[in-house]
Amino acid sequence: MSNEETKVNENSIDLGSEPIDDEFDPFASEDDLGGGVKADTSASQQTKTEKSSASGNPLDNAIDAAETKEATAAQQNLTEKLPVFEYAGATENIDDTSKTFDELRIEKAADFPELEDGKRVSWTVEYGKVTKSVSDPKATSIGKIKSEIETSKEFIDALKKAKDKNPACKLKPRVTAQSKGTAYKGVFTNIDDAEAACKIISIVPGKDGKVYEIRNTNMGKFITPAGDCDMLSDVRAGFVPVLPRIPMDLMIKITAFFRHYLNGGVENEALLNIYYDKHTNKFIVDAPEQTVSKVSVDSRISESYADDRYIHYMDIHSHNSMRAFFSSTDDNDERATRLYSVVGNLQKYFPDIKTRISNGGKFHEIDPSEVFDFVDLPFPGEWKDKVQLRTPHKDDETEVKKAWDTFMDWSDDK
Repeated sequence: MSNEETKVNENSIDLGSEPIDDEFDPFASEDDLGGGVKADTSASQQTKTEKSSASGNPLDNAIDAAETKEATAAQQNLTEKLPVFEYAGATENIDDTSKTFDELRIEKAADFPELEDGKRVSWTVEYGKVTKSVSDPKATSIGKIKSEIETSKEFIDALKKAKDKNPACKLKPRVTAQSKGTAYKGVFTNIDDAEAACKIISIVPGKDGKVYEIRNTNMGKFITPAGDCDMLSDVRAGFVPVLPRIPMDLMIKITAFFRHYLNGGVENEALLNIYYDKHTNKFIVDAPEQTVSKVSVDSRISESYADDRYIHYMDIHSHNSMRAFFSSTDDNDERATRLYSVVGNLQKYFPDIKTRISNGGKFHEIDPSEVFDFVDLPFPGEWKDKVQLRTPHKDDETEVKKAWDTFMDWSDDK
C-alpha cells in the first residue's frame, strides 16, 4: 500500500455499507431506536416506502391531506351518532348498541311479524358507501359492526370523497326464503328455495310471468302452470292512483291544442306532457319542443320540469283523424313507468281516447275515467221525474249483446 493510500485510510473507514440515510442518528440510544439498529433500519425502510408511494404533485398531496383531515374529524363525530333501524318505511334510532342484531329482530317482530322466524331474516348494514353483511346476527352486536366500519380504510376513503360527511348507519333486515303453506306444500320465491324445502308440492313463479306447481314424486318431478291456487293472492293487472284525477278543463284545452293541427286540411300529430307539482298539488301541462308529421312526433323533454318537485305523470299525444290506438312505435318509445294516452278521431265532436300504463315497459290498458275527471254538472230535477225504471226482462241480456255487436261492427267499419 502506498503512503498516499495509507493517509486516505487513516481519515476514513469503509464498512462496505450503503450510504447512510439522512435521517439516521448515530448518537441515538437503543431506547430511541426502539430496540437497536435493526429497529431503526425497519423504520427507515417504512419511511422510504411511504415517501415512494406518495404523489409527486405537492397540490395533490395537500388536497389529500386536507381530505384526510376532514374525513378523520367527521369520523370522530360519527362515533357518537346513533345507528338507525330501517325497514318497511319505518325508521328508528337505536340507543342500545350493545344488543345483538337478533335481539333487535325479536324486539321489532311485534310490529313486523314476518321477522319472527330468525332463520329467514338476514341483516345488512349500510353506512355511507360501505355495505356489510352480518354473518352471525345472534352473536354480533350492533356497536361492534358500526365500529368496525367506522375504523376501516374503505370507510375513511369513501368519506374523504363523499359530499355527505354525516351519513346514517342503517340497519336493514331482509326476509329471505319465505314460504307459506303446510308441511307438504309451500309457496316460494324461486326454485332454489323450493328445492331446499323438500316439499311434495311447491308453488313457484317463473321468469315468463306464470306461476307453476311442482310436485315431487317417486316417479319424477311434475311441473305445470298452477292455475287457480288458493295459496296465492287474487291480483289483477291495473293502476291504483294516489294522485287526483286530471281536471276536465285541462283535458278540454289538450283536445283544443290537438285539433289545431287538423286545420287547413293538413293533419299532424302532437304531444303534451302532464306533470304533477308536489308543492301546489296541481297538474301542469307542458308542450315540449317537437317535430311532427302526420304519423310521428319527435320531442325533447323540457328541462324545466326535471326537478324532484315535479312528477312526470303522463304523456298524451294525438292521432289527428286516425283512430286512437297504441302503435309499435309507441311501444318502443313508452318504456318509462308512467301513464300514456292517445287521442284519435279529433274531427268528431267527441274524440276517441285510449289510456294505458307502462310498468317498466310492460303495458296494460285502463279505463281513461280512472285518471281523467268527468264533467259532473247539475241538471234540472224535473228531468228525473220523467224517467220511469222498468223491471228487467229475461231477454234483456240478449238484446244488449245484439246492440253491442252491432256497435262493434259499425266502429270497425269506421
